[in-house]
Amino acid sequence: MSTEFDAVVIGRNEAARLGAALRAVQALARRVIYVDSGSRDGSVALARASGVEVLELDPARPFSAARARNEGFAALGADRADFVQFIDADCLLVPGWLERACAYLDAHPQAGLVIGRYREEAPEASVYNWLTDWEWDKPEGKDAAGIGTFMTRAEAFAQTGGFRDSMIAAEDDEMFLRMRGLGWQTWSIAAPMCTHDAGLRAFRPWWRRMIRAGHSFAELGALHPGTAAAARKRAVLWGGLVPLLVLAGAVLWWPLVVLVVALTVAAMARQGVRFARMGAQPVRAVAAAGLVMLSKFANLYGMAWYWLRRLRRSDAQIIEYK
Repeated sequence: MSTEFDAVVIGRNEAARLGAALRAVQALARRVIYVDSGSRDGSVALARASGVEVLELDPARPFSAARARNEGFAALGADRADFVQFIDADCLLVPGWLERACAYLDAHPQAGLVIGRYREEAPEASVYNWLTDWEWDKPEGKDAAGIGTFMTRAEAFAQTGGFRDSMIAAEDDEMFLRMRGLGWQTWSIAAPMCTHDAGLRAFRPWWRRMIRAGHSFAELGALHPGTAAAARKRAVLWGGLVPLLVLAGAVLWWPLVVLVVALTVAAMARQGVRFARMGAQPVRAVAAAGLVMLSKFANLYGMAWYWLRRLRRSDAQIIEYK
């Protein structure tokens, strides 16, 4: 049974959490590499002081989480361990996860990677954090949705060629898809893996995060037709078609406005009931349902931005929300 693994930690301006993120893995990992994407908050000095290897990305090329993970994996070299744990610096691994992940990969030879339960550290701090925690509630099984913190079999990851450096979001979903296409399984198991700090306390950063999500929906669909199709349809329907119908109704036939508004309120009410059944207080359930509806406008904007950028053949720049 192999329990030896290396770790690649990536970060950008996460000094407040980086030390704890490194300590959570240092005691067990054979080797830890921290990859920094142009931090200005002392992250590099902190990592060096902790005793891990540090790799600073060349700013001449666009930064992305995908590029950081790829360069960290490459820096491990040919003598890397059989397993590699990728960690985002705003995540804290839960005690016991590393041993559990290694044991799972050992027991399942076709498993190319494994993820566990991802939780927000402070979901009650804001409705935006609460929604983020809801998003992390991924279904279990062998076709896991992508996530940036995971334990992988080094052989399987190497076969994929790594992440697409150019992707600024959903690079994990895209790589997971390609890994499954090579015959490997990507597993999500019922085990706590890490806590995450989205730090979303205001509308603007949440809105930017939703724009980034829309960009990823469009790019995933372009690379893997059919992927994220439902998310794109919802963005086009609620973020585009519904406002057009309201405008048309206001000009041509006012009952259409009443009908469209009623349908929109009904959809929000259904979502609010779902959130209430999950334990959200009434005010939070209503606010969260409203934000879910509003997010479709940001998603549509992000999708349009992706296609405009592609038409112009310009490089994507990371969309930071913190």
